[in-house]
Amino acid sequence: MNAYMNQYQNNQVTTASPEQVLIMLYDGAIRFVRQAKSAIVDGRLGDKATAIGKAIAIITEFSNTLDYEVGGEIAQDLNRLYDFMVRELSAVNARNQPERLDPVEKILQELRDAFVAAAEINRRNLAPGAAATTGTDRTAVAY
Repeated sequence: MNAYMNQYQNNQVTTASPEQVLIMLYDGAIRFVRQAKSAIVDGRLGDKATAIGKAIAIITEFSNTLDYEVGGEIAQDLNRLYDFMVRELSAVNARNQPERLDPVEKILQELRDAFVAAAEINRRNLAPGAAATTGTDRTAVAY
């Protein structure tokens, strides 16, 4: 069954638009933050470290893909948010303070919701009859 699930997930990612992949990554980061919180409460410190490591990897990738030329000040603000979240996740990993995960989860959820809204606007603008875009016209700050 695991092989089928892996194939299904792989198909989801390879057939998704860049916007959908970004949203899936936000979903994953949120899921890993929640898993870390649960692992701390349950005393599963190895699972906590794994979940935090995965969340940090996703957030770091978000930061690494910011386009400062296109995104300007928004990209800089996102970078500061990403830096804050990585610092908080690292602190939680060292000190096992699950309450410090709450603002990280909230920020991730708000960013996810904003990108969902942006993807919907982009989708509507690309409806039949709308002008097609190039790869640089996607979400300006996160690719």
